[in-house]
Amino acid sequence: MNQVLLLQSIPWRPKSFTYTLMPRFRLINPLSMFSSLREDIRNIIARDPAARNAWEVLTCYPGLHAIIAHGWARWCWTHDLKWLGRFISHIARILTGIEIHPGAIIGRRVFIDHGFGVVIGETAEIGDDCTIYQGVTLGGTSLYKGVKRHPTLERGAIIGAGAQVLGSFTVGENAKVGSNAVVVKAVPAGATAVGNPARIIQKIVPEAREGSAARMFAAYGVTPNGDDPLSKALHGLIDNAAAQEHQIEKMMAALKAAGIACDSAPESEKFNPDQMNKLVE
Repeated sequence: MNQVLLLQSIPWRPKSFTYTLMPRFRLINPLSMFSSLREDIRNIIARDPAARNAWEVLTCYPGLHAIIAHGWARWCWTHDLKWLGRFISHIARILTGIEIHPGAIIGRRVFIDHGFGVVIGETAEIGDDCTIYQGVTLGGTSLYKGVKRHPTLERGAIIGAGAQVLGSFTVGENAKVGSNAVVVKAVPAGATAVGNPARIIQKIVPEAREGSAARMFAAYGVTPNGDDPLSKALHGLIDNAAAQEHQIEKMMAALKAAGIACDSAPESEKFNPDQMNKLVE
């Protein structure tokens, strides 16, 4: 009950954020602490083929260590032990290379893979089952205190290595952010954001397959057939130019058949769509 009242008292908490976050109040209930730890370990083994057993995950995965330390720091932060919370966060950063502000809210089964260089800001909110790879920044672009400055990741979001998600917007449920993308606007649920600045690839999935597609895990935010929208646009322009070239050749042939002399373009100047498509790829 106290956790619910605490979350409701945060002024920047969006109304649409309705996850059971259980934000790592592990010091309050030891049974809950160990249950959540087992859940995190099982989740890592399920998502990382390199994880051989629970002992290896518990002792060798800095992402798990950072999540555990954040639970302690978060408890201190919410019980008016601000300095101690920041100090625990600082020690965890030294030990793991992952910086999580104790004010950040982190849901269940969040997997920080490799993790080195990950930065999660004060007002960031991460929903259940999210995956974050190394070098990711969940950063803010505002200098105002007391307002939400950092992004919200909804359930199942995947943030690829080196991605920068900057601002107080939402990355939707099961959305994916490709490696090294710079995201400065909201990403719809199920969509993929790639590039710098990030461009949105909308999810196009038949209704019959939508459920299974939403559950499919995509490492590093890479999705099958997830072409860059700019690349698709360029391919479309090349195809259109090739079609126009073909029409011009037919018109030239018709004029010659009618006895009208026309100068043909030199062979070296003719449009080569195959060569252009290779350049775009």
